[in-house]
Amino acid sequence: MTRITPSLEDYLETIYLQIGEKGSACVRDVAKALVVKMPSVVKAIRELKARNLATQKPYSAIELTPEGHEAAKQVLARHTLLREFLLKLGVGRAAADADACRMEHILSPETLERIRDFTEKGRDEAAK
Repeated sequence: MTRITPSLEDYLETIYLQIGEKGSACVRDVAKALVVKMPSVVKAIRELKARNLATQKPYSAIELTPEGHEAAKQVLARHTLLREFLLKLGVGRAAADADACRMEHILSPETLERIRDFTEKGRDEAAK
């Protein structure tokens, strides 16, 4: 998959979560979740459709293509890893979630892998 903007990654992640929670994602709910206006969501959906990451028939639910589903899972996995890491450092839940959302877009794969190793090491030691 070609690299997409952090903003589009946020839309993918939000759509993925909406589908998981509600069974579908609509423009209004995505706008509310991301605290943006509906025309911004429509523009993002248009871009996701152009990249073969989402589909939507007029006035119907937004769906993710298999590629979009996979990309959204990757974004969510980065977010979850970073939130877990920040929580282990003692950062409060709200700050950890907000910071993870920003960090998930900028850290290199190498840094993410080291964070994954560190986080899993802590899990392994706790299980002993």
